Amino acid sequence: MEIIDYKSYYPSVSFSLSKGWEKMLQYFLPLFLVSIIIMLIDGPVNASAKHENWNIPFIIEFFGIIVGTVYFFLLRPAFHYSADYIYIQAIRDGEVEIRDIVRGFDRYWNVVLANLLKTMLVGMATILLIIPGIVVACRLAFVSYLVMDKNMDAIEAVETSWKLTRGFGWRIFGLAFLSVFIIIFGLIMLIVGVFPASIWVSAAFATMYQGALNQHPELFPEEYDFE
Repeated sequence: MEIIDYKSYYPSVSFSLSKGWEKMLQYFLPLFLVSIIIMLIDGPVNASAKHENWNIPFIIEFFGIIVGTVYFFLLRPAFHYSADYIYIQAIRDGEVEIRDIVRGFDRYWNVVLANLLKTMLVGMATILLIIPGIVVACRLAFVSYLVMDKNMDAIEAVETSWKLTRGFGWRIFGLAFLSVFIIIFGLIMLIVGVFPASIWVSAAFATMYQGALNQHPELFPEEYDFE
């Protein structure tokens, strides 16, 4: 098998899916455990989304909404950003360690603020029209990676993601579009297929991020040789 250094990755949909599949197989066990943890973390969020079908007193329902909102914005992002960091390590053949699933708490406020800012920007763009919302979501797709990989603050991560995705918005959208069908196919495969499907998608997006970095070395000149 040909070994390709991660600084040679390029941000195409086909390459991202191909390399994502390769890394899924290479690091399947630790990434499988990460996906289980993320599923458990998302459990309360998914359950609260179905509360409309429950016969719950208003005061309890109101309290549940408050707790759910706090959980969604103040706890969940730390784990999701940590998972993104682990996937970056995987596609770079670095140290893939389960203990890094709490790494987001080391830069907790950067994670929370970056996630909140991204959510607000995508939400406001979506209110205007669906298409601007999709555009903004694609252009801010790398915020979590930049916070965890480059230790950026919220505003810097948003600005850099916008620069980093210039010219690659359609590719990110294409990868996201295909990811929907990959996840659906995983669900069809006796439900358990959703785990390898989600691992594959996450590894593909991490690959796309690294490919975009390689196309914009001027943003991080200290990491690239300009001879």
